[in-house]
Amino acid sequence: MVLTTVDVRSSLNVLGSILQYLAIPLTVPVVVALVYGESPTPYLAAIAVSVGVGTALAQLPRRRIYDREAFLTVSLAWLSIALVGALPMAIEGTGVFASPINAAFEGMSGITTTGATVIRDFEAHSQALLMWRQVLQWLGGLGVLLLATAVLSRLSVAGAQLMETESRTETVTKLTPGIGDTAKILGRLYLGLTAGAALVLLGLGAIGVAPKMTLYNAVAHALTAIATAGFSPEAESLGAFSPAVQWATVVFMIVGATNFALIYAVLRGDIGRLRNSPEFRFYVGILLTVSLLVTGLLFSNRTIAGGLEPTVRHAVFQTASIVTTTGYASTDFNTWSAAAKHVLFSCMFIGGMAGSTTCSVKALRWLIVTKSFWRDLNVAGHPQSIVPVRLGAEVVDESTIRDVYAYTLVAFVFFLVGTVVLVADGERANAPLTEFEALSAAASMFFNIGPAFGRAGPYGTYDGFARSSKVVMFLLMWIGRIEIVPVLVLLTPTFWRR
Repeated sequence: MVLTTVDVRSSLNVLGSILQYLAIPLTVPVVVALVYGESPTPYLAAIAVSVGVGTALAQLPRRRIYDREAFLTVSLAWLSIALVGALPMAIEGTGVFASPINAAFEGMSGITTTGATVIRDFEAHSQALLMWRQVLQWLGGLGVLLLATAVLSRLSVAGAQLMETESRTETVTKLTPGIGDTAKILGRLYLGLTAGAALVLLGLGAIGVAPKMTLYNAVAHALTAIATAGFSPEAESLGAFSPAVQWATVVFMIVGATNFALIYAVLRGDIGRLRNSPEFRFYVGILLTVSLLVTGLLFSNRTIAGGLEPTVRHAVFQTASIVTTTGYASTDFNTWSAAAKHVLFSCMFIGGMAGSTTCSVKALRWLIVTKSFWRDLNVAGHPQSIVPVRLGAEVVDESTIRDVYAYTLVAFVFFLVGTVVLVADGERANAPLTEFEALSAAASMFFNIGPAFGRAGPYGTYDGFARSSKVVMFLLMWIGRIEIVPVLVLLTPTFWRR
């Protein structure tokens, strides 16, 4: 145990390096602006700020980073990138981005891969700005992947050290002996999957089954599909494209929400590792079960016109989109029956696999909760028995089970408190919300889903919420994306003491 105060300067030094590297992805909208004859000034200004602030912070002395410095760095990094990412929107100042709060909301939504937006008129914004919005979300997906594998697993945050050799988050850090080498493998895999998705989408456009799938759209949607981020530069999201594009995107979303250690193993020929993963089977089982349930509900109410294929397609697409926390829309599910909407609402609390780009509680935690609860029911009738919770051949440590329960409880507390705050603030600002609107908006923000129901539905926007509510949502996205603990631990007095 190192009995020292938090080394803030070392944390800021690391943050400075991160901000310096942020200048690299900011060159993408610069190129897009030049291609489309738009002004690159907002992005050049953001590059100047990012490099300038980053260089200044990088001059601070840096010693070894311990756990407390890591908590501080993680929290500040997500917050800082969101604000720098919002700069081009605020500088351009078009439409809703005349408000700095809207720009900050959009920046945080991007880097946390939430995909929620305040944009009302997509045509009012430049192609470069919309592409920057996509790039920001892609960075968020890569960032959380590296965060979960290289940082949170070491800190044992919220059960991020979860068991099960085949799919646990911590296993990804053991792909290679060093974190740096592991980061390179994950980065290349992430980039390769994104490039593959872009090529598939572009190919669909080339063969004539996706007329609107231009190079711009192919790249833009590949960036946010693998990142399970879900924002689209099209006002109708994936509903603007053909069924072939929607079916292909279902695959991309499911892959993006799959543990990257398993994907890496499969690509190296170890298919059995995927087949033998309890978490993967649980995750796929949820997707299939919910898809069948939603399909049945849509059929029973004759919600989707056109027969079997569109009904199944929209049911599968929206189930995958919400479960994986991607947030794309293939249709306006605001018009669905109350039962179907409530099933989708329940999906907001699931999430994909640990060690992926997805958000929310995650399938592995729910699997452990399910198994431990079933264990407790069996033990209730046989108090003297000792029954371990197993995932495959591994026994889940009781401390890990407690961590999982604690995280799940705290997550739901945040969600409920967020709901109450949004309802109360809406009434105060004379912009009242229905209970379901507030519940879905709070869940969407904290679990980083994107669309909600009502005014913030799949074809809606969060611009109608009060400015103070957007600040609350900004905080919910931030805290939820980095799994609560790194932010909350900063608020404890003992964190700053010797």
